[in-house]
Amino acid sequence: MANEKFEKFRSEYKTFVYHGYKLENDGEFINIEYDFEIEGLTQFHPTDRIKLGNLDLANEYDSKTARKIVFNLGMVELISYWKCACPKTVKVECGHLHERDINWWKKLYFNGLSEFFYINSIDTDIDSFMEIVTNEELHEHDEPEAFDCRDLNLITVGGGKDSCVTTALLKNYRDKNRFFTVNDQQARTDTVLAGGYTENEIVKTYRTIDKNLLKLNSEGFLNGHTPFSAIVAFLSLYCAYLIGARYIVLSNESSANESNLIGAEVNHQYSKSYEFEQDFTSYVDRNIFDGIEYFSLLRPFSELQIAKQFALLPEFHQSFRSCNKGSKQNVWCAKCAKCLFVYTILAPFMDYGKLVSIFGSDMLNDGEMQSDFDGLAGITDLKPFECVGTRSEFQLALYLLCEKLKNEGKELPLLCRRFEEKCDKSKIDKNLLNDYNALNSVPEEFVEAIMEMYKNVAENH
Repeated sequence: MANEKFEKFRSEYKTFVYHGYKLENDGEFINIEYDFEIEGLTQFHPTDRIKLGNLDLANEYDSKTARKIVFNLGMVELISYWKCACPKTVKVECGHLHERDINWWKKLYFNGLSEFFYINSIDTDIDSFMEIVTNEELHEHDEPEAFDCRDLNLITVGGGKDSCVTTALLKNYRDKNRFFTVNDQQARTDTVLAGGYTENEIVKTYRTIDKNLLKLNSEGFLNGHTPFSAIVAFLSLYCAYLIGARYIVLSNESSANESNLIGAEVNHQYSKSYEFEQDFTSYVDRNIFDGIEYFSLLRPFSELQIAKQFALLPEFHQSFRSCNKGSKQNVWCAKCAKCLFVYTILAPFMDYGKLVSIFGSDMLNDGEMQSDFDGLAGITDLKPFECVGTRSEFQLALYLLCEKLKNEGKELPLLCRRFEEKCDKSKIDKNLLNDYNALNSVPEEFVEAIMEMYKNVAENH
């Protein structure tokens, strides 16, 4: 049925148009408003805003380089609106792209929408799902502008355990660290405060969804996951340019590279993957400038290793949150796959009673979580579509937890007993805490910080 919708909408609405954008400084915010249209259906005007109050701008907000970044931010923003009807043609009136870069965007869109295509039963391929047409009259041959680059780190903060660990690892860069958030959720600010910083050191941005998209979704147009972290990439790049930061520091782990579906490339976290990190760096160097480095400090590590390191940071334990359902209320819902994953990988390394107190529930004793549990543990083929780690590390976390509880003479929770029954413990990789993923782009000057973490988490230390 959904694939029929896909074909029906594409036949009725053939063209998506990126008309342009408005960029202004009103003294309180830098405001970006995009002008998108699905011909014959509706227009969209989403916005991005950057709060100015505490910013010491190193570069002009509307320079030629700034506008290049904003144009490209629009290129990734548009996919959230394109997907409701999936027009065959995307017409970019406000910019020109070389063929290589058109293919770059198609790769990002196609892979970043892999979950959307899967959930909606859409059968398409990277060659046929979209044609991008850009404005030849805006073809440029000029060299990139010089810009003021200061020795600052712009650390992206989501409020979960990963950004807490990055914040703690970079404590020795105290005077160089600034933080970047999208939308003002309490856990994000609390992470910065718990790390010993102030709100004045946060670059705060705000993103709005056009209500016309929500209306179309309610009427049965297509909906689903888009590559949000690619939006974070370009928006953080714009902010790094504004303040002159040299480094954009992410907290994406090696686990983000794994597909959610065994035997197929369907990755909820594609735009958090190392492949996208490399692609983004190459694209920016080729089309905008070089001089700002975009990398993940935690790429050498798995989610399980990050959880072990996080357990050593009690100053963050009460304030961290990474539940999407409970984010607006700043709570753990304790009923989703994300909550269950985080709860489980922390359990071997933290006091179990404290963990129950933090989440407000003993999640491994909740029979309603069995379906998500089975997907996370690899008992079934489909891993839940959330930002969660690999099946292997989830299994090792359960193994370590079960051994810990047995040694303490405690009864195993319900889902731990299911793990003991359903999983072959002889196949569990018990060496995962010793892993170090060499496929990373961590600059030399940050290696000392990550080696400190490796010593903390490696089992043979």
